[in-house]
Parts: sequence; structure tokens; C-alpha cells
Amino acid sequence: LIFNDCLILSSILALTIEIYTVDSSDDETSPRDKAQANSKGSSDFCVKNVKQAEFGRREIEIAEQDMSALISLRKRAQGEKPLAGAKIVGCTHITAQTAVLIETLVALGAQCRWTACNIYSTQNEVAAALAETGVPVFAWKGESEDDFWWCIDRCVNTEGWQANMILDDGGDLTHWVYKKHPSVFKKAQGIVEESVTGVHRLYQLSKAGKLCVPAMNVNDSVTKQKFDNLYCCRESILDGLKRTTDVMFGGKQVVVCGYGEVGKGCCSALKALGAIVCITEIDPICALQGCMDGFRVVKLNEVIRQMDLVITCTGNKNVVTREQLDRMKNGCIVCNMGHSNTEIDVVSLRSPELTWERVRSQVDHVIWPDGKRVVLLAEGRLLNLSCSTVPTFVLSITATTQALALIELFNAPEGRYKQDVYLLPKKMDEYVASLHLSNFDAHLTELSDEQAKYMGLNKNGPFKPNYYRYGEMLAHTHTHLTYSLPVTFLLVSSGIRTSDLSVTSPTLLTTRVPAAGKIALG
Repeated sequence: LIFNDCLILSSILALTIEIYTVDSSDDETSPRDKAQANSKGSSDFCVKNVKQAEFGRREIEIAEQDMSALISLRKRAQGEKPLAGAKIVGCTHITAQTAVLIETLVALGAQCRWTACNIYSTQNEVAAALAETGVPVFAWKGESEDDFWWCIDRCVNTEGWQANMILDDGGDLTHWVYKKHPSVFKKAQGIVEESVTGVHRLYQLSKAGKLCVPAMNVNDSVTKQKFDNLYCCRESILDGLKRTTDVMFGGKQVVVCGYGEVGKGCCSALKALGAIVCITEIDPICALQGCMDGFRVVKLNEVIRQMDLVITCTGNKNVVTREQLDRMKNGCIVCNMGHSNTEIDVVSLRSPELTWERVRSQVDHVIWPDGKRVVLLAEGRLLNLSCSTVPTFVLSITATTQALALIELFNAPEGRYKQDVYLLPKKMDEYVASLHLSNFDAHLTELSDEQAKYMGLNKNGPFKPNYYRYGEMLAHTHTHLTYSLPVTFLLVSSGIRTSDLSVTSPTLLTTRVPAAGKIALG
């Protein structure tokens, strides 16, 4: 047994050394300048090194162990293929977890072409594994800005293949298709967007009357907000900071800009380890939540000189300005947990009077003429996916939601969705959650007929009205929403458009809800 274990260990070590050697020797050569082909002879991809595929496959298999819901969808779809005919172009982080999503979409019948939404978050070995299986992937870690847009265009602009679905994270792919390939944009059957930045851009298109395709807002679904944004960030913020800076959190002065779900997760984690945390907010409701949670609400200008750590979580631009960077104390750590890399004014730091010093991967010292150093992480891009890993199980929840949203848009009868941005129906959120309960051996209590009648609910759900947001402070409505849906492959229903929300008084939020549809996919 010991001998066999040694052989296995030796083979793994040899593979690792081979991968490292090949990858390191090619660091100076752009993947765009390499001629590569997978074992089937296909060259319709551009990754760092396709020879890393075996190592990437192991990463994907590890992720699959904690993504049982997506694996369950694959099994249910063996004979149904609800995405047969779907041609999905995707722009997300390319990690082991998103690879499980991509391969699930393929198993559901879709054709996929994929690129990365972040120039630093791609796992090269995972991209290689996807390319080896025949998925056209155009991404590698450390892309230039030109590479980033080239990869997006290679996904969209290909002869003999036209996307009819878009899965986006940040809105860059949607923006590119809208600007550069308007014919593809107009013929698309749907867009699924998972980030606050991308959703904001969709709303802008809709408001301007330029959104000619229905879109699903996954970011504001309960399963994204309450699990990915909160629990994922609560764990990964610490991982990213530890890996890059080895910082001790106890007693550190920290300001978190933005107290949405991402900000809440970051604050909770840092406070638990003894950091002295304050927050900045523009929204009085979120600010009041912060106060009630024990955090001081401040203006950044008033505290910037005292801070040891500054974290942005807003999705906005110029949250931390050059003037504020100038006023930071020596050794202050600055990082971003929002999607956009514009939250910190990094562009202004590329000036002649400042010196940049790369001290380790994704860690730069920006040095002022007087010797002051500010520690900038991931050049202001997303910290957790650029500098660490994120919990697989939480990403499974988001990925399952994305898959169901794609299925819903692709299979919806003509006329169900207009040219608007839709929220996910409550039934879909509940279904995603139910698929993940088995991981905890959790067993739901069932309503009796009498209880269901008393509450005005269907025994199979949905159990909460659409305006309910699970713990957030909300305005109230005077109506309750119930759905009665058959169950075959999936439970889905009509979405709610943003135009269906209207404020009729300063204190009353009313929701106009389309008639609940009945759809059984497959």
C-alpha cells in the first residue's frame, strides 16, 4: 500500500512539475500567438496551455462533489434536453465551479462558447479542460485589455454559428454584442445577467428603449443576494486578504464602502476577527441596518487618514478617489469586492510621480514621492476571484439559478416575456433552494390542508410573496401572490418586470403581477 501510494504521489508530482514547466516557459508568449489543438484536432479555442487539461479535469471533479444540484439537473435532463437548440455565449469567471455550469448546459443540449469576465480570475487549467472537451473557450489569466475584448469578439464573431442566448457577468459581453453585432443582439431569445453592474447596464438600455430582448435579473434573486453575495463574500474576503497580505485583522481600522449584501458579508467576517469596522452608505435604509448591526456610518473623507484597510462593495465608479488615495496613511491596504474595476480610481495612480512595485502576485505597492506606500490588491479588480477561491457550494446555488433562468427564457412561449428586465419568480428561487437541502440532510415541514388554507398558500409553494426579501427592511404590499404549477423537469413561472413595480404613495409599494403561467419544460 505504501509503495502504491508513493507511485501515485510521484505521478501527481511529475504531472504538476510538467504543467508548471510548460506553463512557465510559455509565459512570454501570448496564447493568441500559439497554435494549439485538443486531442480531437479542434483548434477553436484560445487558452494558456491545453496540455493542462488533465489537471483542470481534476479541479472540475472536485467542484462537482459540492455542486449536487447541477449534477441532479444533468440526470433529470438525460432524455429531455430542455436547451436543445440553444446557442449560448457566456462571459463569466472561468473557474472549476463555472466549468460545472458550462458542462451542465452542454448536457442539457446547449452549444456554448465562453470567455472570461475578469482578466485575472481564470483558472488556466480549467479553461484547458473545457477546451479539451470541445467547448470553445477564449480566456487565460493575465489578459491585457486588448486580449479581453479580442476574446469576447472571438466568442461572438464566428462563421456558421450565431448565439441566441447570452449569459453575462458584468455586462461587457452584452454591451459588445449590442454595439458590435446588433443583428445577433436583436435575434437573441434572452439575456441572463448575474451582477449588479451588469443589471444596472440592462436597466439603462431598457430605460433608453434600446433593450430589444427579454433579460433575467439573477443578481436580485433571493438565491443570489442571500447566499452568493452574503455567504460567499463573508468567507472569501478573509481568504483573499490573507493570501495577499498576511494581515492580522484584530484591532485594524477598516472601512467598507457599501452595506448591501456583499458589504454585509465583508463586515460580518472582519468584525468577527476583531477588526474595528465602519461603513459608508448612500442609502438610508442600508445605513440604518448598519447602525443596528453595530457599525458606525461615516463619510470616507472624514476617516480616510486613520484606516488600515479600505474595501469597496458598491458596483459604482470613483468610490475611492485619487484625493482620498493621496490622504491614506503609509501601508493602507486597498481592495475591491464589487464587480467593476472602476470603484477605485486606479487610472489616476498611473502617473509619472508615482512608482509601482509588484511585490507578489496581484499585490502592488504604489509609492508616493515622500516614500508612502499604499498596498493595492488585484489592480482594483475583484479581490476574491482574482486572489483566492470562493466556496463551491454557494456558487452551486447561483449557477443552478442561472441554468434555470436560461431554460425558462429559452422555453417560454412567445409573448410571455417582452423587451424588459425581469426578476426571477419566487417559485424558481424556492426550487433552487430545495435542490441544495439534501447536502445538509435537511427535511422540510409540510403544511396540512388546514394550515395551507388558513395562510392562503399552495402546499407546494411559493411560500412567500414576491416582495418578501428574507430579512431585509421592506415596504409592504396589500396583496399576496400564489402560484399553482405542475412539476415535471422544472418548476417555473412568469417573471415580474421592473415596470410592474410602482410606488403609489411614500409608504406603500404595490406590485402588478402578470397572471401566473403554467409551463412544464421537456
